[in-house]
Amino acid sequence: MTHIAVLGSTNMDLVAYVAKAPQRGETVTGREFRTIPGGKGANQAVAAAHAGADVSMIGAVGADAFGSQLRTTLEHSGVDTDHLRTTEGPSGTAHIVVDDEGGNEIVVIPGANGTVDHLAPGDEALITSADALLLQLEIPLAAVLAGAEAARRHGVRTILTPSPVQSLPPELLASIDLLVPNEHEAAALTGLTDPRDAATALLDQVPEVVVTLGAAGSLYASRGADPFTVPAPRVTAVDSTGAGDTFVGTLAVALAEGRPMRAALAWASTAASMSVQRPGASSSMPYRSEIDAQAASNTRHTS
Repeated sequence: MTHIAVLGSTNMDLVAYVAKAPQRGETVTGREFRTIPGGKGANQAVAAAHAGADVSMIGAVGADAFGSQLRTTLEHSGVDTDHLRTTEGPSGTAHIVVDDEGGNEIVVIPGANGTVDHLAPGDEALITSADALLLQLEIPLAAVLAGAEAARRHGVRTILTPSPVQSLPPELLASIDLLVPNEHEAAALTGLTDPRDAATALLDQVPEVVVTLGAAGSLYASRGADPFTVPAPRVTAVDSTGAGDTFVGTLAVALAEGRPMRAALAWASTAASMSVQRPGASSSMPYRSEIDAQAASNTRHTS
């Protein structure tokens, strides 16, 4: 079975559902509140596990009720948590407002994730055993760099989601095989608003780039080849929280299994399109059998 390692964050998502998100200084009445296990790292781990991979999570939770719930949720999703540390203090939280159009606004408080600033004993050996390492930026950059460099030393494919977006040091980019920003992150990293221009500029720093375009699908660019786009299935979004992580986790599995990039992107887009039709982040992520069935349906309807 394909083995995916994830070095990243675990958060409890505190989600308020409203008709319209409040403006600055405004108070609105919501219709529902939920606590949903999340965090970009944990979300990508769950997505990859649901998509059929053997997944290991490297990170930290707090010594609180949220920490216990986060660990249990990962384990119930089939994610190995032997390298998920428990630290004193609170777990990370994400405070999310979701509007009726499926859009969201998020404030992340790192909590235990802020303690993940290095690789613990055994982490590098775990990374070495993986087919791919998934990275994001919700833990200290020092740990992201250490994980990427460990993967590079051992020939393990590294996939980085540059979120929350920030300036990326050259030594980190030198260890990244595939960069997966959304169109806003790509613009922030390059100063270029056109996704194709931004992707081309990023190829000066990494060999492959996928820019996610929301409902418009995804754009792939690599050195020495023409960029191409893969459309996303047309659906009505209920909640886009975690859609990007669903895409990345599923894409990692497809690539590790040896699928061509175009086919891998289409499969990942199918999974992401299914997730936005359901509320929550990790709770919305489809299983492999569902993705395959929907992908087959999409093919029949477009052929």
